[in-house]
Amino acid sequence: MSTEGAHDDLEQRVEHFLRRNFPQIQMHGGSAAVEELDPEAGRAVVQLSGACSGCGISPMTVQAIEARMVQEIPEIDDVEARTGMVGFGGASPEPTAESDSNDDPDRPPSPF
Repeated sequence: MSTEGAHDDLEQRVEHFLRRNFPQIQMHGGSAAVEELDPEAGRAVVQLSGACSGCGISPMTVQAIEARMVQEIPEIDDVEARTGMVGFGGASPEPTAESDSNDDPDRPPSPF
């Protein structure tokens, strides 16, 4: 199989992995796409977009994708899943303890 054919096959398996293991992404109005794939380095970058941007459970989805893909696809050793608005400054920053502090008495408590 040619290098290009092997790349296409691996990309199809990564896309199938995402559809099979994470149908909730599309069911909730989001999408997952293979942004980068380097079979020689064993690296995949997945971009979550649409409703995933700003979704409260997207950090857990990202962790699950990163942990499970390396277990299920032997050629992949390193996975980076990103959320955020592509083309508008990159991924949204993760909230920090400082930015999530509840110093304002009128602000409702954080659910997390």
